[in-house]
Amino acid sequence: MPERARRTLPPAEEVTPELLRSWPLPEPSGSKRSRGEVLVVGGALRSPGAAMLAGRAALRVGAGRLTLAVGRSVAAQVAVAVPESGVVPLPETSAGSIRGAGVRAAADDLAGADAVLLGPGLDDAAETARMLPRAARAAGRDTVLVLDAYALGALAGHPRLAGTGPRILTPNTEEAARLLGRETDDLDADARELARRYGAVVSCFGRVASPDGRLLTVGDGEVGLGTSGSGDALAGAITGLAARGAEPLQAAVWGTALHAAAGRSLSARVGRLGYLASEIVDRLTAELEAVG
Repeated sequence: MPERARRTLPPAEEVTPELLRSWPLPEPSGSKRSRGEVLVVGGALRSPGAAMLAGRAALRVGAGRLTLAVGRSVAAQVAVAVPESGVVPLPETSAGSIRGAGVRAAADDLAGADAVLLGPGLDDAAETARMLPRAARAAGRDTVLVLDAYALGALAGHPRLAGTGPRILTPNTEEAARLLGRETDDLDADARELARRYGAVVSCFGRVASPDGRLLTVGDGEVGLGTSGSGDALAGAITGLAARGAEPLQAAVWGTALHAAAGRSLSARVGRLGYLASEIVDRLTAELEAVG
């Protein structure tokens, strides 16, 4: 981004509990459908746990109904492991990756979901690239599409591949570099550039940016958050809040803040290192309540 353009952007805003309280989430009702329907597409043979973590995170932040679209070979096991979820078996390649064209098996769920998370546990770049536009076309007009992991790799260099509806991207720094086509060197500026280039809200390493240049920064969540499955917990939390009716920027800010707060709490209670992504997921509800 040219230096002149950077100077015209609004200053970054620090996310505090006070800011979150002044930006309340949609008031929940008693019906699970009124609290939002989440669909997670992922969970190939080698990594079904990623979709499971993300789906449980969505429920922990108050989403009402969950469906996991996962590889056919693991669908029964996933259904038993996450009894709170419906399961859609997806066709697989001989290597156990999910076929891109096979996402049509979840067409009705894509059309009916309030928020769709695509990526956790996908492991074939070519098949994911085939899947992404199909999923975007099948999703409802107002469905929020959240992209993580391999879905971000498929999107890199192709901003329109995921359609033009409301979108949230949740890259880590390596995925951000791939999306930018260069190394990251200034995460504040890079998050803003990603949001502008891809026309999406972006949550990247504690920075949340919107296409209009707004940038919000979340405090450090402690080093222990750098653990296997942590990104799935983050993406799932954001998706769950979007399903509840939070607009994309609000969902990303709240989800990123809750994820960081869970890391700080677990660091104090368990240790700076060694807590698990499943513990992050289970901590989200308490952190949501703590904000009030």
